[in-house]
Amino acid sequence: MQIQTPDWVKHAVFYQIFPDRFAKSQEPHKRVLKTVSWEEWDDMPTLQGYKGGDLWGVLEQLDYLQSLGVNAIYFTPIFQSASNHRYHTHDYYQIDPMLGGNDAFKDLLVACHDRNIKVVLDGVFNHSSRGFFFFHDVLENGPHSPWVDWFKIHGWPLSPYNGEFPANYEGWADNRALPVFNHDNPEVREYIMEIAEYWIKLGIDGWRLDVPFEVKSPGFWQEFRTRVKAINPEAYIVGEVWEDSTEWLDGTQFDGVMNYLFAAPTIAFAAGDRVDMAQVQDRSYHPYPPLFAAEYGDKIQSLLELYPWEIQLTQLNLLASHDTARLISIAGGDRSSVELSTLLLLTFPGAPSIYYGDEVGLPGRLDPDSRRGFPLESQWERDVLDYHRQLISIRHNYPALRTGSYKVIYAQGALYIFARILDAEELIIAVNAGTAEVTATVKVEALTSQPSKVLYGTGEISWSDEEHSLTINIPSRSGSIFAAS
Repeated sequence: MQIQTPDWVKHAVFYQIFPDRFAKSQEPHKRVLKTVSWEEWDDMPTLQGYKGGDLWGVLEQLDYLQSLGVNAIYFTPIFQSASNHRYHTHDYYQIDPMLGGNDAFKDLLVACHDRNIKVVLDGVFNHSSRGFFFFHDVLENGPHSPWVDWFKIHGWPLSPYNGEFPANYEGWADNRALPVFNHDNPEVREYIMEIAEYWIKLGIDGWRLDVPFEVKSPGFWQEFRTRVKAINPEAYIVGEVWEDSTEWLDGTQFDGVMNYLFAAPTIAFAAGDRVDMAQVQDRSYHPYPPLFAAEYGDKIQSLLELYPWEIQLTQLNLLASHDTARLISIAGGDRSSVELSTLLLLTFPGAPSIYYGDEVGLPGRLDPDSRRGFPLESQWERDVLDYHRQLISIRHNYPALRTGSYKVIYAQGALYIFARILDAEELIIAVNAGTAEVTATVKVEALTSQPSKVLYGTGEISWSDEEHSLTINIPSRSGSIFAAS
């Protein structure tokens, strides 16, 4: 079977937005809430507090996102919900009124598409919430409700709030706030398929699927793909799977997954023993123990061999998300760890994803701290923003960084060197994760040109025709990109 994935994703730079925390509209709009006391924007976020970010605010920041080089947005959930993260869905057909409702979203979608920015929404289809109308009917009417078989109910009475009693129904991760759908019920299955189709028809460019591995019904995700792709063959379907995703990346289900298998070794190599274990130990990825270049190279080669190349090019690569601590906090505040990781992210096959605020140095420990309000411009780390813009621009300007082959050419000690090659375009990327300057001479048979122009960083490179070798010098805790002159 020939695997087909959306071509635009191979050239995308994603920006992940947590809508309550990214931007509040400065323009007058008809609002559902006019006098509400929001949590202070710069205060530490709480589990249940709202800061009042909205979709109009995102629309007003599209100039900024374009200046960064972003051409795709992944939104964490935006449907009506009673939680600031909106993973507790009330109504899959309504954008949360606090975010501006359906009208704000339609305006935003048009504005994004006018700028050639794609929009991917978060589909939470494993579970709903206590406030979901169908489940609410079950709470009101018990076994008489026509919606009983939509959920996994084990006994009566149900206890949706009082933890002193058994819930008597299945909740995601035993959380009674999140009743799990019965996906074996054909009506439930059809309901979810129709939601997916509705928003694709409205014009969204894809779905990010929350905990899709929890949906065990045979053929469910195959049908989901068939129906979504029938409307838009270029729609992107990306699953939240943290580990080996071979089972879902056979070409019949997802186009990619959130690539934590890239994030973990990259952080382990770039940050090394600076990793704050308290920020990573209970997560489903493992950016520890520290890796030397050879070990990192082995893990990256194994990752690149895990899935078909067409799938590799549409993976959603990331260093942080709303489910992790931010990298600057994982690395104990070490800024070089973030820059080195970002360099590796933006030169790797697949679509890089920037978690909002990472590009201006926003810190954040584990949830809820990693979901802070986007900082005021006066608080931005300008050098962090500059290197993000520079690396994203280089990625856009050199097709080899997007779809070219990936060849490790040197991996010893703390120095890691690889090439990205597409036809005659050849780039060399070198990263020195160590605390001392390093010089290495490497025999290179794979390259036909001699990349010597420095696109990024302060490294130096020279070539020997006689030896078919290059000599490269990289300062401590830094990286460089070289291209042919």
